[in-house]
Amino acid sequence: MKRKDKAKQVGFVTRLKTNKELLLLSAPGAVWFFLFAYLPLFGILVAFKRYRLSGGFFESLITSEFVGFDNFKFLFSSGDAWIILRNTILYNLTFIILGVVIPVILALLLNELRNKGMAKVYQSSMFLPYFLSWVVASYCVFAFLNPEKGYFNAVLQQFGHEGISWYTEKSFWPFIIIFMSQWKGMGYNTVMYLASICGIDKTYYEAAVLDGATKWQQIKYITIPLLKPMITILLIMAVGGIFKADFGLFYQLPMNSGPLYPVTNVLDTYIFRALQTNGEIGMSSAAALFQSVVGFIMIMGANKLVSKIDADNALF
Repeated sequence: MKRKDKAKQVGFVTRLKTNKELLLLSAPGAVWFFLFAYLPLFGILVAFKRYRLSGGFFESLITSEFVGFDNFKFLFSSGDAWIILRNTILYNLTFIILGVVIPVILALLLNELRNKGMAKVYQSSMFLPYFLSWVVASYCVFAFLNPEKGYFNAVLQQFGHEGISWYTEKSFWPFIIIFMSQWKGMGYNTVMYLASICGIDKTYYEAAVLDGATKWQQIKYITIPLLKPMITILLIMAVGGIFKADFGLFYQLPMNSGPLYPVTNVLDTYIFRALQTNGEIGMSSAAALFQSVVGFIMIMGANKLVSKIDADNALF
């Protein structure tokens, strides 16, 4: 046994010496993850306590009353719980589907442009909205939807129609939210798919041309199949966030308008408003933990499903 232990120790030291450069390069990332990803995991305990500030964080954590799963009840005790969960899931499902279809189509179109200068202009134009905050985007939308001086109402009045009170008419907002979400995010996703397309070996296309394949056949039988790994990975990661919503999109864009709550209230905005009302940090922590746990389960489930269908395209 002693010989085996000594052999293992020598092997471990040898591996350390062999990989010391790689270990040194990875050290800053490991420290960052420890400080900002693993050390804060102690905060999970807040979700199970009636957290009250009585000094420092750890002192407050120790002295606060343990309430078990009581903090999780507020997520499901409200009469609006079903509406909130429905909105969160349905919006995210729509974003996931459109977040694949639209960027892939745009990436294919950009890749086929012969004028590469114009392709860069289009690519930059689509990518620019990604850098705008939702506060800025909400005021741009307000310039169009302002009930009194908005552009859309001015056009409607020019044609003899009455103006619409956009911030009280909830029927329009599911389409507005979906459109704005894709407008802001499609450039980022398009760049990722375009980078994958540019990495495809050109000899595949040259061989296809020699065989008489049309442009559509090249896309169908070469580009799209070789994009499958990227599409699959992004889909799996997106499924993990199906219970999370973009707070700025659902809070800032509708200007926090009360009449629009039935179609704009999602889990994140509900938690924020509940925290504003009762100031219970434990409840908001419980909601965040619920989102993270469900997201983890969804990622593992989606990856397991993909690995059974096509193991080569699974995330891990």
